[in-house]
Amino acid sequence: MKITFLIILFSITSLLVKAQTLTWTVSTEGNTWQQSKVKLQSKSSTEPILEVNGDEHIVTFKAWGTCFNERGWDALNLLPREEQESILKNLFSPSGDLQFTLGRFSMNANDYARDWYSCDEVSGDFQLKYFNIDRDKTTLIPFIKAAQEQNPKLSFWISPWSPPSWMKINHYYSVVSNDQYNEMDPKMNFLLFEGLEQKDNSVFPHQITVNNYFIQEPRYLTTYANYFCKFISAYQEEGINIDMVMFQNEPWSYTPYPGCAWTPEGIIQFNAEYLAPALKKQHPDVKLYFGTINTNRYDVVDQVLSDPRMPETFDGVGFQWEGGQILPKLREKYPNYKYVQTESECGWGSFDWGAAEHTFQLINHYLGNGCEEYTFWNAILSDDGISGWGWKQNALIRVDSKTKTATYTPEYFAVKHYTQYITPGSKILAFVNNKDEKTPVMIIKNPQGKLSIFAGNFNYEAKEITVKIGTKYLEVNLPGHSLNSFQMN
Repeated sequence: MKITFLIILFSITSLLVKAQTLTWTVSTEGNTWQQSKVKLQSKSSTEPILEVNGDEHIVTFKAWGTCFNERGWDALNLLPREEQESILKNLFSPSGDLQFTLGRFSMNANDYARDWYSCDEVSGDFQLKYFNIDRDKTTLIPFIKAAQEQNPKLSFWISPWSPPSWMKINHYYSVVSNDQYNEMDPKMNFLLFEGLEQKDNSVFPHQITVNNYFIQEPRYLTTYANYFCKFISAYQEEGINIDMVMFQNEPWSYTPYPGCAWTPEGIIQFNAEYLAPALKKQHPDVKLYFGTINTNRYDVVDQVLSDPRMPETFDGVGFQWEGGQILPKLREKYPNYKYVQTESECGWGSFDWGAAEHTFQLINHYLGNGCEEYTFWNAILSDDGISGWGWKQNALIRVDSKTKTATYTPEYFAVKHYTQYITPGSKILAFVNNKDEKTPVMIIKNPQGKLSIFAGNFNYEAKEITVKIGTKYLEVNLPGHSLNSFQMN
């Protein structure tokens, strides 16, 4: 073991001897992607914020991805054809800026659909006779195929926001009423908590539903599992292969837009007794992950994963929003699952430098805590990025509907700092995510054996950091509010 360690250390040291300089890429507000050279030092007067001495790693990274939504397709189509092609190349081409190889899309409508729909709104159609993806053939499928032209090897995963409305106890696509954005009867809100007051403001959600909004009867559960399989088959016929599914987007968000509330008992029953068996029979190559987890209530998620049937049910676990807070603890208890990040946080339509810094730190957190995939939400939106249900959100690219022009947002460059250098097969070696000091740092090794360092400084003043790699030191003064990456030459 000692000899092996010395060989690995010698290997890294030899690489550094050959590459005494790194390319430093820095982005600040209004001045992105500026490059220069920085030399490695043989000693340092300051304590390293992070160091690596070998090839031991946290996780091997697999894929960057984004979501395909109807409003994103509409935004893209506001632009001249030539600019559309340029954007698609930057997002999906192996030679583009972001090099996405993974796509997510919704089964039925999500909050960035034009409006509500499902693939079968014929009440009582347990045989799924009227199932179809006709709507998707006019929106999502053309969007996906345009991306496939840039990268035919894209892989895909899905989750629903809401089942068909007739499969739910409130017979409506949303969970809660909103007099401005939906027409649900406010009396149906009572189903969520049945008047029970159990609020805990320290967690999200503050109160847990007492009811499954999906009808927990065998014929409904069986039909819904078959619905997933039919959806996968329909997309296969379009040349779009779905590799992985999650049973529900954000089962702990009780929303006025498409959603569905579930209890732990309902989650276990549907996945273990219906969805997993149906997939294994009809689509054995499609993996089932538990997600998307958007709650920081550890006990609730642990209740699901501790069920003895789960190792045979789930291949992995997916996290977004508040769920990321309990990722480290869950991964420690359940080390045999694969872990993925499922939706980067979209903010509130600010499109500002703060959103870029937030995303830069989120990537550090999820990859550093063992996620092998990272999926962004809206790649492109128009104007204020508003959904059909009133939520303004950020995107990587913003289209002005009046001038028919596109702007690459600060967040786009935050993502580019990582995607240019963390390619599939890269090993995440070490990280630190010290929110108090506002200086997240990560070290990775790409498949070619070259090291990269990523560092943010979210303070107003410049910040000196030192990183130790083998016997060498990178000692730099990071500008205030800057995103930085360092690549071995």
